[in-house]
Amino acid sequence: MHYSDLGSSGPHLLNHSTGRRTRTDGLSQSVFVLEDDTDIARLVQHHLEAAGFEARLFHTPTNLIPDAERRPPALFLLDIMVPGGDGLDVCRRLRNHAGLSTIPIIFLTARAGENDRVLGLELGADDYITKPFSTRELVARVKAVLRRFERPTSPSIISFEEVIIDASAMQLKVRGELTTTTATEFRLLDYLARHPGRVFSRDHLLDAVWGDARFVTPRSVDVYVRRIREKIEIDPENPRYLKTVRGAGYRFELPKGE
Repeated sequence: MHYSDLGSSGPHLLNHSTGRRTRTDGLSQSVFVLEDDTDIARLVQHHLEAAGFEARLFHTPTNLIPDAERRPPALFLLDIMVPGGDGLDVCRRLRNHAGLSTIPIIFLTARAGENDRVLGLELGADDYITKPFSTRELVARVKAVLRRFERPTSPSIISFEEVIIDASAMQLKVRGELTTTTATEFRLLDYLARHPGRVFSRDHLLDAVWGDARFVTPRSVDVYVRRIREKIEIDPENPRYLKTVRGAGYRFELPKGE
């Protein structure tokens, strides 16, 4: 087995439990883990709990969403190939679920092809970790995704025409309707809208929004831009706000007078 053994990084991970994600109410953040391999599931559970999380294991998708409806977790960690369904379908259902759609999702899977990664992004995943994996890196990336989910530091509201971006509530309203976004979609939109008129390369946006997440590529940025356009633009194929600058990247344009 190529995975880290149970004792290899315990003390190191315990040191992280005093980091930025410590809950002020004294409760552990829960992570729902969908993984049919018992050894891997217990390994993941051990290291998440050593890092201060509560890990709940699911070997099939059957009870995952009903249990999440009763007590929503901080994050979902999904294998793709599991009995009785697959993680991709679970991700799709979560993103279409009114009460669970904004919870971060990480895929943990043996499917390492770029097309698989892009499909995971298109379905709304926030990270994609391939097996075999380092347990230390797994916990670090769980924490990184949760940090990304934290509310932006700038509390101001950006409003133009029929779009309202409320950073303090992490809410997007379009044409009077509350529009669901993932945490990553919201952060990318908020970042672009706070720098109107500036052209950002894909590499710059990767650094600004994703930080050191290793699964993302310049193509990942294109996927998220397309998803944002589908939510804020009347005609996503001919965007008014989020423009492509060929050979350079993307520019956000506010309507004149805003």
